[in-house]
Formats: sequence, structure tokens, C-alpha cells
Amino acid sequence: MDKQLTNIGIIRESRNDENRTPLVPEHIKKYKESNPNINFIIQPSNSRCFSDEEYELCGAKINENLNECSIIFGVKEIDPNILINNRTYLFFSHTFKINKQQKNIEKHKKDLLLSILNKKITLIDYENIRRKNGTRCLGFGRFAGIVGCYNTLNLLLKVLGKQSLASAYKINDYERLVLNLKNLYFPKTKILVTGDGRVAKGVIELLNLTNIKAVSKKDFLEKKFDQPIFCNLETKDYVTNNSSTNFNLEHFIDNPQDYSSSALQYLKETDILISAHYWDPSSPKIFENEDLKVLQNLKIVGDITCDINGSVPTTIRSTTIEEPNYWIERYTLKEIDENNDGIAVMAVDNLPSELPRDSSTEFSEGIIKEVLPFLLKKDDGRILNGTITTDGSFLEKYNYLNDYIRINE
Repeated sequence: MDKQLTNIGIIRESRNDENRTPLVPEHIKKYKESNPNINFIIQPSNSRCFSDEEYELCGAKINENLNECSIIFGVKEIDPNILINNRTYLFFSHTFKINKQQKNIEKHKKDLLLSILNKKITLIDYENIRRKNGTRCLGFGRFAGIVGCYNTLNLLLKVLGKQSLASAYKINDYERLVLNLKNLYFPKTKILVTGDGRVAKGVIELLNLTNIKAVSKKDFLEKKFDQPIFCNLETKDYVTNNSSTNFNLEHFIDNPQDYSSSALQYLKETDILISAHYWDPSSPKIFENEDLKVLQNLKIVGDITCDINGSVPTTIRSTTIEEPNYWIERYTLKEIDENNDGIAVMAVDNLPSELPRDSSTEFSEGIIKEVLPFLLKKDDGRILNGTITTDGSFLEKYNYLNDYIRINE
């Protein structure tokens, strides 16, 4: 990056339901203390979880115009119409996971990529800013797990006909959310949590604060319990190498097509599935549509990963913070009215927005420590890894997206 860079922008989010921010005022203040030549310009917003005044008090400038900024940070997808030519943007674009064989095109993603290419924008996706060992540097995953777990337990209360808790976005505070759960008694149930990353850890963090007891995989399959329990499947537990008995995580990441799901035996014992694992379109699904015929115990799916028609077949659409749940018919996967004979699904696609100040603060710390030093000074490869486009072209790693944007031209 240019050593003379002085202006970093934070865009006003395009989505009406998005109130998070990539950088919080207190971190901007601390960063400017050791980097006085860097200016932060914030587009004004009435919905951002930190007010314009809070940013001004910490030394940032409020300005609708970000033309002076060479680097612009956001959270979610940005309206293509407001992108500025020849700038570097960092946000969650949700484009790189597009299946190379995908035929059903999400027009807004295609329009976004085309605009980025035409305007010769450098697009850096947070999700692929990774260390040399492949681990992600950034993410809202912990709070996605916490809120997703809270919402799923709230859905359980609804299915049982009990009084629901206040929605997380109305509580808008992690400590108060925890207090809501601590004194609540959940009845006998079996919960399966998939994943071993930030999201799954957030789920487990919250479950451990309830009366729901963690049990081993063996006990989950073989024992009967008179109390609520949960079991966590890590990646090595829910996928199997088709040609080897040995599991190697790096091999799975590089060759997901060589693996099959081994989760069915656990799912047969499961009342509630909380999907908290990372999924690549080339990876096996946790279960297939036809498996639902033998998953008679499964009543609730909390899909935190929220890949439509992806890893969890019951996720036929995403939901909103205000309306987080829907019901589907078990055998047709068609949406139905609320019905205890169906499967209840929670599939909110921006869960951390329900605790925006808490989740933004944690994410912002990652930007300061794990991104800015490598973006503004010497990159160790992490920024390059997350760079999808530059100067009107896809980087070689993402060349497959050329085929995607040409579909249905």
C-alpha cells in the first residue's frame, strides 16, 4: 500500500437490518495515537450501533463523501451503485463460495462482482484473510454462535408451548442475554452441535451457561438421559475420507470432494441440530433430503451457517432478525404454517447484528491487530489471500468466478 495513505473510510451499510461497524470509536482513537497521519472518515448513519458523535469524540471525521479515501471498510455487501472507482474495499462479499457448477444465479451477487470489475476496485473479503496455517484472522463467528444458540433455545420454548424469552436484538447486551438464560430450566432434549471454529465455540459457550449438560459422542449414541444434553461434533467426527481411515484437516480443506458425511448416526439420536460448521460447496452435506425419513426425532434446526440449499437441506431460505423462524414439511421440504409435525428452522443470516456493539468491538480489535498492519505495511500473504479482484480482473485463485458472472448473459 501507498506509504502516503492518510484516509481510511467506513461506509454506511446498505442493508436496512445491518447496524454493525467494522471499526469502533475506541479502537480508532487508540490507533490514531500511534498513527497520527491516518485519518478516519465515517459516513454518517442513524442506524449504526455507535453514533456519529461517538466517532467524532474519538478523532474521526464525519463526512458523506468518501472520495478522499483509498481504503474503505464495510461489513456486509455494498450497493454496487455507490462503489467508487479505483478504491480498495474490505467487506463480506459472499461471492467466493459460489459453487463453480452453480446454475441458479443470485443476481445481486453477479451485479456486485460486475460493478467491482468495471470500476477496477480491489476487493478484499474478510472471510479469506487467513494466516499461513489457514485459520481466519477475522470473524463475527463467536457472536453468531452465541445469538444463534440463544435463538434456537428460544425456538425450543416456542415449540414446547412455553413462554419465549425476549429477542436478543431487543436485549442488545451480552451480559443481560446470559442472565436471561441462567435461571431457565430446559426439559429433557438432545442437541447436536456441528463445528469446531469460532461459531461452534460461541454456541458451546452459551450452552455451558444453561442446565444443558455436555456429553461425549459415545454417550450421546448409547446412553439414555433424563436431562437435557448436548454433543459437539468436530470436523473429523462428521466427515469421512472416502479412501482412507485417517483424517487430515488440511487434506479435507484442499480436497473436500473426497469426503462423505458420517453424521447420520448422530442425527438419528438428535432432537435439535445446531449447525455451526464452516461449509464449502464442494464439501458433503451434513445430511441429504432423503435422510429426513429416518430422522424422526429431529424437530428443530438452528442453522447458524445459513447456506441456502447448502450443508443443511432444511434451510430453504434465510430469515430475518424480526421473524427468525419458519416451519417445513418433513418429506417435501416445503414451507408450511407453524406445525409441530413439521421441522422448525431458525436461519437468520446476520445473527451478530442482534448484539451489534459487542460483536463489532470484538471484530474491530481483529481489524486493528490482524489486518491494518499487513494492509498498510508488509503483507505476510494474508491480505493477498483475501484479495478477489484488482485492476478489473479476478486474481488467479478466484478465476473460476469468471464463469459464474458469464452465466445467463
